[in-house]
This record gives sequence, structure tokens and C-alpha cells, in this order.
Amino acid sequence: MSPLTIGVIVCVVTILFLMSGAPVAFALGIVSLGFLLIFDGFNSLGFVAETLYSSLEDFTLVSIPMFILMGAAVASSRAGGDLYEALERWLYRVPAGLVVSNLGACAIFAALSGSSPATCAAIGKMGIPEMRKRGYPSGLATGAIAAGGTLGILIPPSVTLILYGVVTETSIARLFLAGFLPGLLLTSLFMAWSIFVTWRSGRSFIDPETHYSWRDRFSILPRVLPFIGIVAGVLYVLYGGVATPSEAAGVGALLCIVMVMVIYRMWQPSGLWTILRDSMRESVMILMIIATSVLFSYMLSSLYVAQALAEWIAALEVNRWILMLWVNIFLLVCGFFLPPAAVILMTAPTLLPIIMNAGFDPIWFAMILTINMEIGLITPPVGLNLYVINGIAPDVRLQTILWGALPFMLCMVLGIVILCIFPGIATWLPEYLMGPAY
Repeated sequence: MSPLTIGVIVCVVTILFLMSGAPVAFALGIVSLGFLLIFDGFNSLGFVAETLYSSLEDFTLVSIPMFILMGAAVASSRAGGDLYEALERWLYRVPAGLVVSNLGACAIFAALSGSSPATCAAIGKMGIPEMRKRGYPSGLATGAIAAGGTLGILIPPSVTLILYGVVTETSIARLFLAGFLPGLLLTSLFMAWSIFVTWRSGRSFIDPETHYSWRDRFSILPRVLPFIGIVAGVLYVLYGGVATPSEAAGVGALLCIVMVMVIYRMWQPSGLWTILRDSMRESVMILMIIATSVLFSYMLSSLYVAQALAEWIAALEVNRWILMLWVNIFLLVCGFFLPPAAVILMTAPTLLPIIMNAGFDPIWFAMILTINMEIGLITPPVGLNLYVINGIAPDVRLQTILWGALPFMLCMVLGIVILCIFPGIATWLPEYLMGPAY
């Protein structure tokens, strides 16, 4: 049996396991062990424990639970609501200002939490009812929050970019810098579409009875600025050479917990335990996916599937942009069925050599990959953000949320096209601040 045939069988079996509802880590582990036993025999199991251990011994991985703890502390407080309210007070006179405020709040909260579902929940709980009360269409209100929530995996500090950096041995500091401008690009495209569709409807949705004085605008800033300052501080020490990503994440997590206790008076042990418990659950889940995805990659390499796929693609001799088109389609389909962490850990080690041989920058490709994963977060059948929004607004049909999110998906596709035409949007900032990578 040829390696490519084995690869097709592995792909089909893996999809079946994942569609069965089995946890991603267990599905990858079972498939890996099964194919190693079938094709390499029991002797291959001697490498399993070593592979699992070596996949988690990288000190950089410590930053993942720390950034998750940082996000959990912020998400458990009223920081999201305060952030939304602050932007609403400053932008209430802008046409479609409420949608723009919500999208801006999503972008900033994404940098604080790094979690798409947390961003949707925190901003959506206040933003969606308020937008609908002001007369905004339900599709626009829910679709904007669903799309804005996806920014959590692109705008740094991002756990998704950390995973990409770990599995591809790419500088995490460069990846964080590279995510800034694409994140701002997508946020701007989302806002531009919201303003356009509001203008086209012939309504500005400005409430003439609403008025905020300058005192009202400034009074809420003390609740918001400390958290934004923490993110700025973490990024400063990271790029200033003061600390490693793991150390910066640890300091950021500690400061976020202190801020939550000081600003929102979360002194109760039960509240702090909830933060630690939720952080531990998500961290263990991600670390298990990392370990089993490395085992999955080892299985593909051991059976010569990854090498055969790379050789087959190289032999096609197609234009590199045609190759990139097929890679984008492949990632998009993967994102429909798998969470971003699983897609990155399973595909990045195989795709990166192919991408680099075609002359593409790995930092730039990380942004393309991440935006594809963002689209997957608002498309069924997985579409986690859609279900979070549906839980916040259960009276809005899932079909309405999906149609409302569709224009924002097209904005993401446009963002990918713009990055392909102007790759410097992703590569300029890291090269300017840190010098050429190669």
C-alpha cells in the first residue's frame, strides 16, 4: 500500500473519529496508536511515551496556561461590559456607532483574553440586547459579535500563534508583532461593512435622547485602562528583551488577577477558584491536544505519509499562487470541522516545508492560516462562536446569525486577498523592530 493511500485512509478515519464527538486529543491519540500498531507493529509503541513527553518539555509552553489564566481573570469580571460601555460613550454619535463600539470592544477584549468564545460572551451579553433595542437588525447585531469574537486568536497575545510558533519553531515574538496590523485590518473591514450597511439602510441608528458628557466619558476609563496597560506592559517587556514569552505571560497573569481583585473586588475564594479551575481545564485540554498531535505527526512521518504528500505537491509544478489557493481551501475545510488549535498542530508541520519551498514567508503564512481558522469559528458544523451567540440570544434563529455573519466572513476572505497582495502588512512590523528573520 502506497504512503498516499495510507494517508487517505488516515484522513478518513480521523474525520470519522472527530465527527463521532470524541474529544480531539483522544481521537488523535487513538488514531495514531492504531495505525502505528497496524503498520509498524508493537515495537513502535516504545516511542510513544518518549514522543508524548518530549512534546511537552518545551519551556515556551508554560506561556499557554499563563495567557489562559490572564484571559480567564479578565473574562470572569465586568471588564468586557465596562470596555463596551466606555467605547459606546465615546462613539455614540457615530453612524452605526453601537456596532462600531462593539467591534472595537471585541478587538480590545480579544487582546486581553485571547479567547474567541470568551470575547463573544463578554461583549455579546451587553452589546446584542442593546443593539436590538436600538433597532439594529438581529442578523447584523449577532453577526458582528460573532465575527468580532474571532479576533481573539489573531490579535496578540494569542494562544493560537503560540501553538504555531511551538510546532514550527518560529519566533513567538515575531508572530505577535505580525498579528497587530492584520488584526487592525480585519477590525477596520468589519467596521467599514457595518457603517456601509447602516448607511445603505438609510438609518443612522443614533438615539437623539442619549447624551454623554465629557465627565461621563472619562469617569469609566479608570476601570478599563489598567487592563489595557497590562497588555501593553506584557508586550513591552517581551519586545524590549526584558523577559521571555513565558515570563511575560506569568507576570501578566498575576497582574490581571490583582487588577480583578482591586477593581472589581473579587476577594472571595470561590471566585478565584473558578478562575483557576477554568484555566486549568482549558490548559490541560490544549496541552493534551499538543501532545497527541505531535504523536499524530510522528505516525504520519513514520509511515512516510507526510514526506510522500510533500513530494507529490512539489511534483505538481503549479504556480505558487495556485498552490496557495489550494492550501487556503484545505485550511478552510479543516476549519469547518476542527478547532483552530487542532488544525494548526496537525497541519502546520506538514504544510510549512511546502510553503517555504514555494517561497512564502512562514510569518506571513501564520496570518493566512489564522484568518482561515477565524472563518471556521463562524461557519457550521463546528462554528463555536455561532453557538455562543445563539446561547446569548436564544430567540434569534441560528440561520439568522449565520446569514448575519456571512458578510463578515467575506471581509475575512478579502483580508486574505489583501495580505496576499501586500504581504508587508504582516511582515513589516517584525522586520522593522527585530530585523530580518533570515
